[in-house]
Amino acid sequence: MTAVTTGPGAQAAREFGVRSPLDDVNLTKAEIRELSHRAGLPTWDEPASACLSSRIPYNSEVTGEKLRMIERAERVLRGFGFRVCRVRHHDDLARVEIGVEELSRALEPDISARIVGAIQALGYRQVTIDPRGYRMGSLNEGVVLRPA
Repeated sequence: MTAVTTGPGAQAAREFGVRSPLDDVNLTKAEIRELSHRAGLPTWDEPASACLSSRIPYNSEVTGEKLRMIERAERVLRGFGFRVCRVRHHDDLARVEIGVEELSRALEPDISARIVGAIQALGYRQVTIDPRGYRMGSLNEGVVLRPA
C-alpha cells in the first residue's frame, strides 16, 4: 500500500514545506482507515476523493466558480445516494462518472433524467453520464506527455 500523499499535489506541498503528519509517520491509507474505524470515526470507509481541481482538464484555468459548480454537482449525485462519483468539468459540459457498481441505477431513464435536470440547474448547459463509469484519472486519457 502506498503512502497517503503521493500525487503531484503532494509533491508540490512538500516543495513548499507543507507538513502532512500522517505521511510523516509513514501510515498507509489502509492503516489510516483501520485506525479511524477503531476510533469510531463515521468517515473511516468513505471512498477516496482527489482534490476538486482534478476534475478540470489540463491547461484549463482552475477558478473558485468552477470548483463550486463541481462541488455542488457532486453533492447532487451523493444526494441521489451514489457513493463513488465524479463530475468532470468541461466548461458548460458536465461529464458525470458513477462507480461501476452503481452505474446501472444512474442510467435508469427516470434517474438519469433527474440527475441531468438537477445538474443543469446548477449552470451546466449539457450533462452526460459516462457509460464507462468512474475511472480514476479519466481526464488523463488521451493526454500525450512530451519531453521537456
